[in-house]
Amino acid sequence: MNAIIKREMRLGLKNLLIWAVTVGGLGFICTLMYTSMDGDMQEMAEQFSNMGAFADAFGMSTLSIATLNGFFATEVGTVHGLGSAMFAAFIASCMLSKEEDGHTGEFLYSLPIARWKAVTAKAVAILLNLLIFTLICGAFYVLGFAVLKEDIPWEKMIRFMGSMCLMNVEVSSIAYFLSAISSRNRMGIGLGVALIVYTYDLMGRVVPSMKDYLFIGPFSYTNASEIFGGIDAPKYSIMVACIVIVLAASAAYVTYTRRDLNV
Repeated sequence: MNAIIKREMRLGLKNLLIWAVTVGGLGFICTLMYTSMDGDMQEMAEQFSNMGAFADAFGMSTLSIATLNGFFATEVGTVHGLGSAMFAAFIASCMLSKEEDGHTGEFLYSLPIARWKAVTAKAVAILLNLLIFTLICGAFYVLGFAVLKEDIPWEKMIRFMGSMCLMNVEVSSIAYFLSAISSRNRMGIGLGVALIVYTYDLMGRVVPSMKDYLFIGPFSYTNASEIFGGIDAPKYSIMVACIVIVLAASAAYVTYTRRDLNV
């Protein structure tokens, strides 16, 4: 198992660094933009807060973008949320199917290792990638506050990054299941899953009749404006996330270990 984990980490290192530096770097740049817009920020905050559904969708009615915390939550929160979800789907959606699609399974499954151990090793590699991605991005965001010589809201920042990491695990578990049932690269479908759950959250914050069902989506407990505003995650949202992770991961195990592989 250790050999498979090391192999997957080595093969995915380039993609991990590209995604982490891109998403984290964009968040860092957005944070620094706060100073250049500081003079007009109060007027902009008042205008945005009165934009009804648009302000609700992006959290501008919860926090004022005239403050650094509010600006970070609305701008960087959106960038990191969508970017990290797409990265999670990207690495998980082809983790298993690539062995059949690239005909490398002929070598992998000829080794004296049970198939369930290979599935476990690849799942561990995904989790390690997500953890490293979160740490790199978090370092960029903390650096942004430090460069601006602002107090770093450690408690809220840790909660934000931790919630995002859990969301990424949830999205990747769904994409991992898709990878387990397919013999082809389904990266496009995996990325589509990330976009669908993101769109569901936006719609839920705009359409009044959907707000009571926001807890179903993984973005419900990662809303940066609510986290930095001191608002608790929707009731049952974390529980639903854990259930989805367990069910999707279990389904991936059962499906992949029992079906015939085209290697």
